[in-house]
Amino acid sequence: MPLSRHRDNGKKINGRKRFIVTDTLALLLVVCVMAASVQDRDGAKTTLLSLYLLTPVRFVYADAGFAGALVEWARRVLASTLDIVRKAPGQVGFAVIARRWVVERSLAWLTGHRRLARDYERHPATAEAMIRWAAINGMARLTRGTPATCQRARTLA
Repeated sequence: MPLSRHRDNGKKINGRKRFIVTDTLALLLVVCVMAASVQDRDGAKTTLLSLYLLTPVRFVYADAGFAGALVEWARRVLASTLDIVRKAPGQVGFAVIARRWVVERSLAWLTGHRRLARDYERHPATAEAMIRWAAINGMARLTRGTPATCQRARTLA
C-alpha cells in the first residue's frame, strides 16, 4: 500500500480524503488530497494554509466535523473567521443546510467524472490534478451554457 493511502476507521474507508475550498459560486479555489488516516482537522489546517497563501480570506464556512480547536487556530494564525455550519436542533435525517450545500454540490459534480468516482490515481498530486481538471471542465460548462464537448449525431449513409 503506498504511503499516500491509509484507512480511516471512523469513516470506515480506505484510500484518500479530498479537502476542497470553493467560493460562493461553487468554483474551486484549493484542493488537497491526503491519506485517509489524516484527521479532518489536520487536513483542514493544511487546506486553509494553502488558501491563505493563495489569497487571504476573512470568512470561511465549515462542516461541524471541523469544530473545536480549528476555529481558534484559524482566528489566531490566519486572522480568519471559521463559521461552523450545523444542522437544526432536533433534525433527523438529511436536509439541505444553507452554505454547506455549495461544497456538497461541487463534490457531487466532481464525482460525475469517471476518474474521480473511484481512487484510480497512484499519487496524491495526480489526484489533485484530476480534480482541478474536472473543476475546469465544470467551469467551462457553466460559462458556455452548453457542454464543453458536443457529440454530433451520426448517421449511416
